[in-house]
Amino acid sequence: MSFIDCIKQNEIILMEGALGERLKREYGIDFDEQVAMAGLVYSEMGREALSQLWNGYMDIAKRFKLPFIATTPTRRANRERVGKSVYTESIIKDNVAFLRNIQESSDIEMYMGGLMGCKGDAYTGEGALPEEEAYAFHKWQADCFAKAGVDFLYAGIMPVLSEAAGMARAMAVSKVPYIISFTIQEDGRLIDGTTISDAIEYIDGHTERQPVCYMTNCVHPGIVYRALNQPWNQNDTVRKRFLGIQANTSSLSYAELDGADELKCSDPDEFALEMKRLRDISDIKIFGGCCGTDNRHMESVAKVIT
Repeated sequence: MSFIDCIKQNEIILMEGALGERLKREYGIDFDEQVAMAGLVYSEMGREALSQLWNGYMDIAKRFKLPFIATTPTRRANRERVGKSVYTESIIKDNVAFLRNIQESSDIEMYMGGLMGCKGDAYTGEGALPEEEAYAFHKWQADCFAKAGVDFLYAGIMPVLSEAAGMARAMAVSKVPYIISFTIQEDGRLIDGTTISDAIEYIDGHTERQPVCYMTNCVHPGIVYRALNQPWNQNDTVRKRFLGIQANTSSLSYAELDGADELKCSDPDEFALEMKRLRDISDIKIFGGCCGTDNRHMESVAKVIT
C-alpha cells in the first residue's frame, strides 16, 4: 500500500513517540551543534539507541495492529547547517538508509518519512523565511530525500505561514507525498497569528501538489483541543485536512517549555484520554508523541484509540 492510500484508508495510524528527549535523558547522548540528531547514524551508540527507541514504538503498533510512521532525525540537516558541519550531503542518504533498513527488517506495515524543519526558531518564529526564500532554501533537502527514496516528506513544527508555504512548494515539486505540521497555540493560530484554517487554505491553493494532510507537533493535546474549537477553525477545511498530532505530555505553552531544565511529563493514561478526546471534535487519525512521551504513553494511546 502506498503512503497516500494508508492515510486515506485507515482510521487510526500510530506515529513514533519522542526521540530527542529520550536520547538525551535515557542514553546521555549529546547532539551535533549544527545537524543535531542527524549525525547519530555514524556512531555505534547512536545507531543502537535509535534502533531501540524505534523498535519499542514499532512493537506497540504491531500488538495493536496499527500502521506505523517514523521519520529520520534530520530536522536540522538543511543545506546551510550541513555545510557548516563535519558532514557531507550524504548525511540525508545515510539517515534514510538506516531507517529503511529498520523498516525492511520489520514485520509490520510501516512508512518512513524524511523530516525537515524551519531555518529559524520553531517556537518563536524568529528567523523565519519569506515564501520565495523558503522555497529556495528547502528545495535542496527535499530533493535529497526524494533521491534517497523516502515514502513521504514531513515538515515538523512550522511556526509561520510564509516559510511553511515555501517549504510546501519545494516538497511539492519533489513529487514525494508530504505532510506539513504547524506550531500552533490554543487560540487556534500559528505563531505568526495565521489561523489553522487560513494556513491550510493558502498552502492548498499555492502548491501544484497539495500536502497529503496537515498536523501539529510538540504541543499538548489539550491545547490542540482548544485550538480546533476556536470558531475560525470550525469548518470542513480543518476537519478534512488537519489529521494528525505528535503531542507533548505537558500542558505548558511553548514559551514555558522551551529550554526547560526538567522534563515535563504527565500520567500516560490521562495523556491518552486527552488524545482520544480530539476525535470528538475532529477527524484526526495520526497519533504520535513528542517531548515527554515514551513507550508507556504510546501504548496507552494505542489502547484507548483502538
